[in-house]
Amino acid sequence: MDSVSVRDLRNNGGRVLRRVAGGETLTVTMDGEPIAELRPVPGRAIPATTLLTRWRHLPPVEHRKLRTDLYRVLDASL
Repeated sequence: MDSVSVRDLRNNGGRVLRRVAGGETLTVTMDGEPIAELRPVPGRAIPATTLLTRWRHLPPVEHRKLRTDLYRVLDASL
């Protein structure tokens, strides 16, 4: 996990927060000692009704084509 000093956080807060928004977790240090962590906020939950609506609009799966594609990319020795 990368770290950032309090000074760097103060002077370059926007840049640091863009890194966090991009998925990084950063340890904030003061005098070289860790004092806090900055981490992204977990994503918001999607309501079940929205998920069901999206699911109903998915294209049908061609099972034989899917199986053929999977066999082509998977290692049969596993």
